Amino acid sequence: MTYPAVSTAVDLVNAPLLYKGKVRELYDLGEHVLIVVTDRISAFDYVLDPAVPDKGNVLNRLSAFWFGQTKNLIENHVVHIDVDQLGDIVRDREALKNRVMVVRKAERIDIECVVRGCITGGGWRQYQETGKVNGIELPKGLRKNAVLAEPIFTPAAKNDVGHDEDIPFEQMQEQIGAELALELKEKSLKLFAFAREYCNERGIILADCKFEFGLLDGKVILIDEIFTPDASRFWAKDKYALDIEIDSMDKEPVRTYLSASSWDKNSTPDPLPPEVVEETSRRYLDIYHRLTGKDL
Repeated sequence: MTYPAVSTAVDLVNAPLLYKGKVRELYDLGEHVLIVVTDRISAFDYVLDPAVPDKGNVLNRLSAFWFGQTKNLIENHVVHIDVDQLGDIVRDREALKNRVMVVRKAERIDIECVVRGCITGGGWRQYQETGKVNGIELPKGLRKNAVLAEPIFTPAAKNDVGHDEDIPFEQMQEQIGAELALELKEKSLKLFAFAREYCNERGIILADCKFEFGLLDGKVILIDEIFTPDASRFWAKDKYALDIEIDSMDKEPVRTYLSASSWDKNSTPDPLPPEVVEETSRRYLDIYHRLTGKDL
């Protein structure tokens, strides 16, 4: 079943809005926070129109799936994902039933924890220029999309405005402390290893991904989203090749369309064509099915 797109929940939730991101909206429930994952889609730092049906449902349900799969590796912030438990906090339960997550309040650690199993994207661009990624020297002669001998941890300092900033691990240690930095690195690599094996068994290559962590009563927990198409780069094994732009299993149709258009990337783009929206929605539903074995 395909659900109508939800571009915002501000008229559907009876709770104070704490934060409105490009995709997620956070509402204050007192002891907890309600996360509503909308169908908004962004590219090149612009939120685009129209919203993509089922995108938010996939992101939320997929995060919930992975939080469940990894709870023995690390504690996470999830309380529940049951819209019926929210009572009159939600005005339209049908519209929000797949896209809500009630979570514990944690202090966000302002580091984006990135793990790369393949040399591609921004990591490839760094390697071309310096032979390194985030200060990590890599073997000479690597080709684009090559699988690294060992995954590498390449953190970024989070910026609420603009791009996050890639930083070497030593700078991360200075910013948050050596002990905490090492803990986040170890947990990130362990999570990546778990998910890469899981994906591999299902014909998918996990090229890279990012995590966010928080502190709750002094303990590190996993927050935000995990192993979704917005936080990970998934490649179908049968499309893998070196030296090309691999068609990733996410919002690639949007990026491809915008890159081929006359849009200057400095102004709000025109609405996306229906066929691009439809194909993007199909991609999100497909990766959900391939990872969970279920339909939404």
